[in-house]
Amino acid sequence: MAQRATTAGLGLALLSAATFGTSGTFARSLIEAGWSAEAAVAARVGIAALVLAIPTAVALRGKGHVLLRNLRAIGLFGILAVGGAQVCFFNAVQYVPIGVALLLEYLGIILVVFWMWVAHGQRPTRLTVGGAVAALAGLVLVLNLTSGDGISGVGVLWGLGAAVGLAAYFVLSARVDEELSSVALAAGGMGLGSAVLLVLGGVGVLPLHATFGDVTFAGRVVSWVVPILGLSLIAAAFAYVTGIGAARVLGARLSSFVGLTEVLFAVLFAWLILDELPTVVQLLGGVLIVAGVALVRLGERTAPATDPTPASTASPADTPDLVDALPR
Repeated sequence: MAQRATTAGLGLALLSAATFGTSGTFARSLIEAGWSAEAAVAARVGIAALVLAIPTAVALRGKGHVLLRNLRAIGLFGILAVGGAQVCFFNAVQYVPIGVALLLEYLGIILVVFWMWVAHGQRPTRLTVGGAVAALAGLVLVLNLTSGDGISGVGVLWGLGAAVGLAAYFVLSARVDEELSSVALAAGGMGLGSAVLLVLGGVGVLPLHATFGDVTFAGRVVSWVVPILGLSLIAAAFAYVTGIGAARVLGARLSSFVGLTEVLFAVLFAWLILDELPTVVQLLGGVLIVAGVALVRLGERTAPATDPTPASTASPADTPDLVDALPR
């Protein structure tokens, strides 16, 4: 049973990473046509929240008390994991190269390991630490970063803010009330996240402007609706629901490391759709990321099962060690 659960969790995590990885390809056509990045994000998560509204209502039928007792978790998810992460990331790219901003955001994975150590006593094993180092080294190679002069301190701070948002995504996804369905958390969080972006845009903090003509996508001229639907349905609704489901099965640390494969998928889609071929260095980075994920998984299997949560109050989502979610 544990083996099946882990396999299903890894499958969901990879599906989530793959669909998240399509966002750049869809968004590029909109931004090149005159959309601001913030407008594209607001449309992406706002439409996704509306799409998930009906299944959310079905999932919560007769469970209004579940929604009420999780309002705080949904609020934190929407503000930190959705709205906050996006706002910080897009502010970061105003000051530093996109590759640097993305690398800074993915430092959130290290924050997850640190949080689970400090808050729950999950001291990372040597294999986990080795996996972390290998995965981040691979991420640097996949992004193909070049040394830049005069990196902005403000941009670095915004990037670290995005890292906090990414860490919050994995931690909150793993620890939310098990009676609150993944689709309800995703819809509530994205709805609130889009509202935050619209409010910030309304007061002039973020630029929100869009065009509604034809765009160029995958070498063809299509309606602006095509990439918007791709962003909202594939790269948001499906990606968030599968990602939350994976985090509940695998836990915050392991699901966050599998999430690193999003970069690999993003490179793959750019190659297939935009004809941007990955370099040998990027392929080597992909090997390091996969190796890092494997080391983390092995490290979690050998970690001691220490659970500071009282047995009378613990739930599967509260279990602070990932051993219970992995095959013995």
